[in-house]
Amino acid sequence: MEAMETQPRLVNAGDRLELGPETATLEGKNKVLGFWVFLGGECALFASLFATYLTLRGHTLNGPTAHELFHLPIIGLATILLLTSSLTGVLGINAMHRGNLGSLLRWLGVTVLLGLGFLAVQVVEFITYAGEGFGFGTSAFSSAFFTLVGFHGGHVAFGVIWISILMLQLRRSGITPRKAPKVFIASLYWHFVDVVWVFIFTVVYLMGILGIS
Repeated sequence: MEAMETQPRLVNAGDRLELGPETATLEGKNKVLGFWVFLGGECALFASLFATYLTLRGHTLNGPTAHELFHLPIIGLATILLLTSSLTGVLGINAMHRGNLGSLLRWLGVTVLLGLGFLAVQVVEFITYAGEGFGFGTSAFSSAFFTLVGFHGGHVAFGVIWISILMLQLRRSGITPRKAPKVFIASLYWHFVDVVWVFIFTVVYLMGILGIS
């Protein structure tokens, strides 16, 4: 029975996969479970970066402080873009559950565009900071800031590339029990990146702007 389930099953345009095609096979279930374990490791990694930032954020060496640097409008724009992309990711998964390839590709495309928008805002932000004399080596605070926020930005860039490659594969083969877990896992990754950003927005930017130590 399991051997039959692990065989890839192409879906014709008029067919519909059952709800939760990402776990329709044993292979898919194992991939999803394994990815949750991977996310546990990612949580530990980001927790260490947050702890480092909180320890070093007061070590500015007479350089710019968080209160002087951070501006809520540009950070708010980045937050809106990334949180909206999480919503479009959910809509994409719903389309996959309905077996609607066209809708899935459209929502994934919007998710990628919003992710690129977030990265563009972050590049502008970093360039602005560099113009104000705030670089990676300016102080312990700046090193911790760029490491944490830049590492998160790297995750967003990876997610954009990953989802773009999945879109190309979906165009070729459609929604199958072998592709569905990959799309679902990429969606989980994207939500994780969004959740991390909520913590960065709160701990790094909001507390910095408000001067909360």
